[in-house]
Parts: sequence; C-alpha cells; structure tokens
Amino acid sequence: MKKTYLVTGGQGFIGKAVSFSLLNQGYNVITFDNNFREKKFLLTHQNLKVIKGDIRKRNDLNKIKSKIHSVIHLAAINGTKNFYDKPDLVLDVGIRGIINIVDYCKYKKIKEIFLASSSEVYQNAPTYPTDEKVRLIIPDPHNPRFSYSSTKIISEIILLNSNIFKRAIIFRPHNIYGPDMGFKHVIPELIIKTINGKNSIKIQGDGNNKRSFCFIDDFVSAFNVILNKGRHKEIYNIGTQEEIKILNLSKLIVNLMNKKCKIKISSKLFFNAKRRLPDLKKIKKLGFKPKINLNKGLMKTIEWYKVNYKL
Repeated sequence: MKKTYLVTGGQGFIGKAVSFSLLNQGYNVITFDNNFREKKFLLTHQNLKVIKGDIRKRNDLNKIKSKIHSVIHLAAINGTKNFYDKPDLVLDVGIRGIINIVDYCKYKKIKEIFLASSSEVYQNAPTYPTDEKVRLIIPDPHNPRFSYSSTKIISEIILLNSNIFKRAIIFRPHNIYGPDMGFKHVIPELIIKTINGKNSIKIQGDGNNKRSFCFIDDFVSAFNVILNKGRHKEIYNIGTQEEIKILNLSKLIVNLMNKKCKIKISSKLFFNAKRRLPDLKKIKKLGFKPKINLNKGLMKTIEWYKVNYKL
C-alpha cells in the first residue's frame, strides 16, 4: 500500500511545494485547506485528494475517511499584516489547529507527524548563526506582532510533550521564497512595486535588518532530508546562510529587473528582528546542502511574477 500523507494548509505556498514533491515520489496526498487566501493556482494530481475544511473544526477533519499514515501540519495564518490586524484569528487557528490535529491523530492512530514551526520563535536571537537549542521568547505579550510566534511555541511544546507518536519532527523554516508565494511578503512586494514602474519604493524600517532567504526548491530538498532521516522529537532549522540587508535586497531586485527606482525608508516604528541567520549544522549532517543562490532564486521568482501577478 502506498503511504498516504495528510498535508494541512496543503494548498498554500509551502504546502503545494511539499505536496507536489510527495506526489512525484509516488505517494498519495490529501490536502486540507480552507483557502483563507484566495489561490489562483490550485494543486491537482491523479493521486491527490483535495478537502476543503477549517482546521479549527474537528467535524471538518472527520470528513477525511482515507487511511492516513503521516501528517504534515502547515496550516496557519501567516503574514505580518495579519499578525497586527487579526491576532485573535492567528491565535485561534494556531492553537485550536495543533490541538485538533493531535487529537485527530490519536483518534485515527496516526503515528507520524511533521510540524512546521517558524524562525519567528527566535525573535532577536542571543547568538548568530542561531541553533535549535537557544531560548524561545515572546518579547512583549501586549504586542499583537507576537500572536503568530506564540502559537508556534505552544505547538512545539504540545508536540514534544505528546506520547502518541512514534515519530514526531519539528522544522523551523527561515524566510522561504519563490514563485506563487502570494503578495504579502517582502520579496513579492518589492517585485510588484518594481514591475509597476514606480520611481521610488518604500521599505519598512531603515532596511538594516538582515535576513537569509531560502528558495522554495532548497526548502523542499531540506524537507525531504528530514522526511527520510529526521529523528523523533528533534527540531531542525531549514534555510540558507546567504545573508543580506533588506535595503540591499531592495536594490538587488531593482537591478535584476533593470529598473531605476530610488529606495525610500519608512520612519514607522515596529518590531522587526535585527537578524535571522540559522545554524544549519544539524540538518547538514543529515545530507542537506543549499544549491540555489539568492540571485538565481530571485530571477526565477521575478520571472514568475512578471507573467502571473495580474491574473
């Protein structure tokens, strides 16, 4: 019998990439998604079942009648604007979601689960590169910015203290990007502003905060390594160590698109971690090696948005 994976949030950016990879490896996949963000390009495949449902509603999960061998839990409300505008929804989906999916696994006797956490759990980390053992922190409980990272920390704690799984693995993605990732993240926002031919582009903050961006194909390669070799109740960073300031990222995108736009900084104050630079020793020991540098990944992403962003 072919192994069947249930991918919650399976029609999202990362969900589609993971599901497509699994399907190409010959597995059966069931995606579970409520299409919170309207998606123009839905994943289809002969070995794919698509179920529309809300992770907060156990009755929706009960629609899944197939035998499930493994769960990949990605369902969440992401995006900085949502953290500020809809923190109650972010918290509801994140916390009810992990409780429901663990209860569902217990009911269906599913013994394997992969949980998507986030680099957000580190905030301003105490060390760089940041390994998986540093403290996790919520800097200010009054700030709705931390609604998302709170749900990820809670999800990790719930999973690590569960005794129903034979194999439970947590991964923390770091700034994954690529074609068809929506319009509310820094790279597609910068690309779209540049496509629109504006004379200037405004970025949030002063642009001195640093990030290390990971192209979606490298993410999938890393996830497949964890899928095959990851150990029970271990946590793995996924990302790259090619670090860049957001100001320089903005200039790079403009240059790659052969445009002339001035970069303007915003005086608006908001929390933004100074750096996100993952320590990758742990996952590299399993065999992962990033292959796509930032220039190449950005060009692939730019070309996709040139064709598709107005559809």
